[in-house]
Amino acid sequence: MVSSRNSNKEVFEAEVLESSVIDEGVLKKILLRAGRVIAQPALEGFELIMDNTTPPQVRLSIMGALTYLIVPFDLIPDFIPASGFSDDLVALTAVISLWQHHITPEIKFRAKSKLDKWFPL
Repeated sequence: MVSSRNSNKEVFEAEVLESSVIDEGVLKKILLRAGRVIAQPALEGFELIMDNTTPPQVRLSIMGALTYLIVPFDLIPDFIPASGFSDDLVALTAVISLWQHHITPEIKFRAKSKLDKWFPL
């Protein structure tokens, strides 16, 4: 019976991952408004989700943090100047720090490439 529970859990996680896609276009629009400081951990998280080697529990928690970023009404609404994205940054960096050991040099490179393309110096 325990094995069927584990099997159901894996199916559920796979369904959640397949149905909960973070749209890169929406993410880009939000990040261009939020700024480079928030974009860096968000893009690392996005690239971590997109990497096939990332475990399901890591993907789910990163998706939660990115969803929190995308939803405009949260603890501090995003439309409030100067502080609107501060809670989003805290959520993103907290989740990213939990899973830092899953972020490979390739993931960092892909995230940095997008960051530099979206926010040229």
